[in-house]
Amino acid sequence: MTANRTGFEPVFCTIVPPHILDKAARSGDPALSAPARRTLERDALERTRRRLTTVIGASAVAAPADAVEHKPHRTVYDAGHHTELPGTKVRGEGTEPGRDATVNRAYAGLGATFELYLEKFARDSIDGSGLPLTASVHFDNDYTNAFWNGEQMVFGDGDGEIFLDFTIPVDVIGHELTHGVTQYTANLTYFGQPGALNESISDVFGSLIKQYSLGQSAADADWLIGAGLLAPRVTGKALRSMKAPGTAYDDDVLGKDPQPADMDHFVQTSSDNGGVHINSGIPNHAFYLLAVALGGNAWERAGQIWYDVLTGGELAQDASFADFAKLTVKAARTRYKDGEELESVQKAWSQVGVPTQ
Repeated sequence: MTANRTGFEPVFCTIVPPHILDKAARSGDPALSAPARRTLERDALERTRRRLTTVIGASAVAAPADAVEHKPHRTVYDAGHHTELPGTKVRGEGTEPGRDATVNRAYAGLGATFELYLEKFARDSIDGSGLPLTASVHFDNDYTNAFWNGEQMVFGDGDGEIFLDFTIPVDVIGHELTHGVTQYTANLTYFGQPGALNESISDVFGSLIKQYSLGQSAADADWLIGAGLLAPRVTGKALRSMKAPGTAYDDDVLGKDPQPADMDHFVQTSSDNGGVHINSGIPNHAFYLLAVALGGNAWERAGQIWYDVLTGGELAQDASFADFAKLTVKAARTRYKDGEELESVQKAWSQVGVPTQ
């Protein structure tokens, strides 16, 4: 396939999948159902706004005159539990931490994401050209999600019953900002298999950002997405598991994690844009298998191969899992010749049932 870069997809990306919020919204306990319903309504509105912004055109965001090249330019705003964005500026680049831990975590997470992309992939911010990184915290009341709206990050505080503060897991921040990287590169269509690839790429680099910030090897990492986000009453450990898709939670309110680990269990569904948050478990698992097979730090070889494909210009907007897999084989051969990287890539995709030929 030939990549098509005719224009950005009107993508509104949230970290919590609709199927989780749907389950919570059906709870008989208003303390659980009411925040989920309000969040679903708010997400629907923000999704519509994103489409309109794409049609009308967003304002260009430029770095300030005093910005330093190849350094982050972060701004964190407090939405004050309202929905108008961005809110009141509470922290700018280079200023000292304040008393609000949520603001400090958001600032640090923006920095961790910038650092991985710059230090390990020579990418200057998410657009490759020093794009300022903006985040708004304390969005709405009991808002149980975090999202990238095509221009900035937005974090809810959670409801305290099912979800805690969305700035707690750094991989959530990295995940959402990586949707921005995809937006500026492959611009994968947010539906079906290309949509699941879009979500998986965000999980992959969100996990790498977490591992890099913690100094973890592939063997040391927990490979969980959103660990620390679920409230104590929830029977689960995270939103997703790359190591063992389908095992992240099994809760009386949220149900059981529906992610498949291989193509034999691919989920056919019309919900969630064709299961983008569900079937992403398959390429997620392939990346995990590759990373642990190669050992060491996952961002070094496994991550490099994925980054080469994402930014190489050959990944079509409507790419299937097989299209992506074939390009990872090509990228491994180009960068590492016929070494263990090539064999490990082929084996990883074979283990999840995705062809590479």
